[in-house]
Amino acid sequence: MLRCVFVLLVMLYHSTFIGPLVYHDILPKNYTFPHQVGASLLLVLSAYFVAATVRGGRARQGGTGRWWWGKIARLMPAFLVATVNAWLFLRYLAPDGWYLPGKRDLLANLVMAWHWDASWGFVDGSYWTIPLQLMAFCLAAVMWRSPLGRGVGLRVVLWFALLFPALQWHYLAGQEPGSVYAFTVNGLGIFRWHLFAVGVAVWMVSTGRLRRGHFAVIALIAVAEHALQTSVVDPTTGWDTDWTAAGLIGLGVAAMTAAACGPDWDGPMPSWLRRAVTWLAGISYGVFLVHQTVGYVVMRRLQQIGVGPTLQTLAMILTGVLAGWFLTRVVERPVHRRLMTWWDAGPGRYGRVGAVGGAGQGPSNATRS
Repeated sequence: MLRCVFVLLVMLYHSTFIGPLVYHDILPKNYTFPHQVGASLLLVLSAYFVAATVRGGRARQGGTGRWWWGKIARLMPAFLVATVNAWLFLRYLAPDGWYLPGKRDLLANLVMAWHWDASWGFVDGSYWTIPLQLMAFCLAAVMWRSPLGRGVGLRVVLWFALLFPALQWHYLAGQEPGSVYAFTVNGLGIFRWHLFAVGVAVWMVSTGRLRRGHFAVIALIAVAEHALQTSVVDPTTGWDTDWTAAGLIGLGVAAMTAAACGPDWDGPMPSWLRRAVTWLAGISYGVFLVHQTVGYVVMRRLQQIGVGPTLQTLAMILTGVLAGWFLTRVVERPVHRRLMTWWDAGPGRYGRVGAVGGAGQGPSNATRS
């Protein structure tokens, strides 16, 4: 349910606020939601599920390697197809005067190099979260095989992820936008590390690995960190902070904590609503990938034939859901199954043979692995 709400917030933000802001020929909407909340909360949710599944992935056949490959196999194929699709929409279907990406821009987007060179533009602005999630998957797979994946080590990592972005914020604010340091901060997603930290903390408190008081401090600092990271300092007007966004992040974290620590919410839910929520949550990644650029083109073309602002917004949301379902059905799920079959027949099989070869050292070794 929360995943569905967060994805809808993403589409509402893009359709009512970012679209008319980026493309001035799109009519302003009657209602705007100008807060970047949905994508940030999806990162918190992603971190929660990474923490909740990586240990289980180690225990299952194939271990951490299979868990990591499963994440890559689900994330990358759909992203690559959606990137090409967004490029084609901008290249051949967008109105005159819009961003016209070339082949070099397509290559830069496919390798996710936007934050490392100012000359490379996004074919879809939503994709800034993808490299952050890839880094989180890789880091989680490595951490669970080291002392940093449990106990004091994990707590040190969480606090570092919370505090370091804030400690370097003032230095970053004084840098030129094209400086090497600014590119590094943006490329590594340091401005959103606090979201991954609080997502892991939600999992820890829900499983008894973190005391509630300790969790409350982490959550409060994460919300304050989000307020800081969304702040802009203007020499004439001073500080400008989106406190509404910070408050909504706090509400989202509280809702996730309630869902993780409390009873399931599907008891009083009607069966039709449960099916709808399950379906939308299942295609949410596809919706996230295809709704923005495609939706902007759809809104602008509908505007040409006289469709008003509110119906444009509804059309963008509907287009995102239908196109996301198609991407999930045709690309994400079938390709994921094939890539997992390849893993089990290749790298995963060799890993199991190696594990069997070392089993003579005793059953305790297998248990620790």
